[in-house]
Amino acid sequence: MCDRKGDPVNDSAALELPGDQAGSRDDRNIDPKREAGNMTRYYAACCQTDFPCPTDRSAYPERVAKCIGMIENAVVGYEPFFDVKLVVFPEFVHAAPIYSTVDELIDRLAVPVPNEFTDLYAATAKRLGVHIVAGTFLEIDPAQPGHVFNTSCLIGPDGLLMKYRKVQPWLPWEIHTSPASLTNDPRELFPVVETELGKIGVGVCYDWLFPEVIRGLAVNGAEVLVRVSAYMDPWGATPPLDWWTLFNRVRAVESMAHVVACNQAASLANYPPFSWPGGSMIVDFDGRILSQADPGPGEKIVVGPVDLDAQRAERERRRGHRLLSHRFDSFYTG
Repeated sequence: MCDRKGDPVNDSAALELPGDQAGSRDDRNIDPKREAGNMTRYYAACCQTDFPCPTDRSAYPERVAKCIGMIENAVVGYEPFFDVKLVVFPEFVHAAPIYSTVDELIDRLAVPVPNEFTDLYAATAKRLGVHIVAGTFLEIDPAQPGHVFNTSCLIGPDGLLMKYRKVQPWLPWEIHTSPASLTNDPRELFPVVETELGKIGVGVCYDWLFPEVIRGLAVNGAEVLVRVSAYMDPWGATPPLDWWTLFNRVRAVESMAHVVACNQAASLANYPPFSWPGGSMIVDFDGRILSQADPGPGEKIVVGPVDLDAQRAERERRRGHRLLSHRFDSFYTG
């Protein structure tokens, strides 16, 4: 694993769901504020993409340059209106696992993490004062030879803070390794990092259909749950199924956490054999959709608020519907 600038949150403390006495839901019209170096109200941006599917690593420099341009558009363009402080990209933004063997993925697409591209994201995060969830990389790790991981990175102004390896590959198409086959340490499987934007955890696409995965992040203290996804039709953001919206809202309620969910929006021509309906969204801790991109392929940026003051106050105040603290842990072991 990479060196982390932020430390995973102690899970025993996370179950207490501590509140923030400084804010309330009645003063949302005040400017976003910092307390002890923390920003408790800010905006998140989902940058959904429609890029051609690369066949080798030579496409990465241009791909990353386009993503950095989208970050600048989100942060600078919306600056007169919002403080965009968290920017999220979809799964497979750099490459999809298009080959049928691990050896081919290693030979043509996989990269170590960190790498020169995460360094470019880190420089952008520092220059703009933001945190970036850089979609996913197909990752190789010298400590785990012969394996490829589907890995998302949380990058801040001080560099790479955390990497999350997808626990639930989308079988049978995704042939990369689940870290759960190599470790059973919940702090390694479900890392959560404390940042000035709150305690952030990341889950990738299919992970979100498994309550155990997102619950693992919540138990480890996550206040903001980021979904990095490539969720295709017909299960994406369109009726009659619309699993995309269903699971985003349910996981927000289960965890009493904000959800920032960025979905792939590639056309069938760019990322066959599926079409990808986008519909990226920001959801609050009660499951309310605060903003959402219209479903359909195409590059789009959607921004929405994250109000940790309100979330922490409600976590502290409520005696009903406190799902984390009402659990009977003994029912869920074994």
